[in-house]
Amino acid sequence: MPKTASAKLNAATVLSHLSHFAEPKRAANSQWFFKTGKGQYGEGDVFMGVTVPNQRSVARKFAELPPRETLKLLHSKLHEARLTALLILVHQFERGSAEQQAEIAKLYLANTSRINNWDLVDSSAPHILGHWLLNKDRKLLLKLARSRSLWERRIAIIATFEFLRHGQHRETFAISELLLSDKEDLIHKAVGWMLREAGKNVGVQHLRAFLKKHANKMPRTALRYATEHLSAEERAQWLKYKGD
Repeated sequence: MPKTASAKLNAATVLSHLSHFAEPKRAANSQWFFKTGKGQYGEGDVFMGVTVPNQRSVARKFAELPPRETLKLLHSKLHEARLTALLILVHQFERGSAEQQAEIAKLYLANTSRINNWDLVDSSAPHILGHWLLNKDRKLLLKLARSRSLWERRIAIIATFEFLRHGQHRETFAISELLLSDKEDLIHKAVGWMLREAGKNVGVQHLRAFLKKHANKMPRTALRYATEHLSAEERAQWLKYKGD
């Protein structure tokens, strides 16, 4: 693998490092796993076949990549280039000043169309958008939750993971309620996952209150995910719950 000590900090060099790890067989498997066929949620996405640990390694090596070059990666047709760009932004956000964090959050929100698969959302939304909004007005998440974009809706709910880590649950439940009628299975999974984490992080009583109100009309996938950490007996009760 080429050394980075004297490597130029640009998108082309990052892609060169990623290509060193490319595996054609893995790329073919990823094309299937991430549903890239016609009419599927990842339609048209292109994979190099680089593992996430290797992408994280490259992101660490290029953690100082300038914003313009990071944006080039984020606009690449290659899935791993976009994920690596987001991992770089997460590194920069975590180490940045308040002003730098605001610029990264602005860039993130301006490029949600490039954060267009579930792993891209999940690896970045809590760490960038969620953290940025910890002490700010969070109405923009409600706007994203009402978006026509599947990925913006997923960003909205997954960003609340950071709030849950700080014992704050209001937005998780509010956005989950907004998304209960969503048609996309990827949203059902995300909602169920965040509800489960709410039960674990801020108290199962809050989850039970939400389930008592909504379990009888929740998508089955969301309900199964939300109740995963409950006892088998209680979980079975919620899965057949018809309301009071």
